[in-house]
Amino acid sequence: MIEVDEKDLIRCPVCEAVNIDRGRDNRCRRCGSPIYRYTHFKTEKSWAYLITAIIAYVPANLYPMLVTTQFGKTEESTIVGGIIVMWESGSYPIAAVIFFASILVPIMKFLILVYLLINVKYPMGKDKKINKHKLYYMTEVVGPWSMIDVFVVAILAALIHMHNVEIIAGTAATAFALSVFFTLLAAQAFDESLIKENH
Repeated sequence: MIEVDEKDLIRCPVCEAVNIDRGRDNRCRRCGSPIYRYTHFKTEKSWAYLITAIIAYVPANLYPMLVTTQFGKTEESTIVGGIIVMWESGSYPIAAVIFFASILVPIMKFLILVYLLINVKYPMGKDKKINKHKLYYMTEVVGPWSMIDVFVVAILAALIHMHNVEIIAGTAATAFALSVFFTLLAAQAFDESLIKENH
């Protein structure tokens, strides 16, 4: 039986198989994919995606998500504006769901990823009780919920074909979809093994 030091093991990014690090020519024993051990720039890719997501999130909240044209009159509503209108009209559950999915979830994901990325670079001694793996998986679990606004706009635009009523997606819909997309890329680019190295 061969004993191998944990530092000499490397994980395949494709099939997750554990392999022995053989230097430059690393190939997965299971799927044959090339494996690279990055000694530098471990978090830069994730930072780049995350910053792009945060930048896209700003116009997603400033520009209209939904543009409604009825009898020649055009109305534009932002995410927050839509939540306020629904709340005032008595649609509390819908307003709460959209607030949770479009405001709370994206901001929570940004904060968790920023915390993990900073903690990888500058480990904090006081946060050992925080399970960083659970935080990381939380960002992946809640990811699809962030797209609720875009789905609602797409469904409304497809279903409502009334005469003199036109509903189209606003600029914010594209910005919001980009923000969610780059947040998912940021989470995907984050190397989970970096969390283990700090324990």
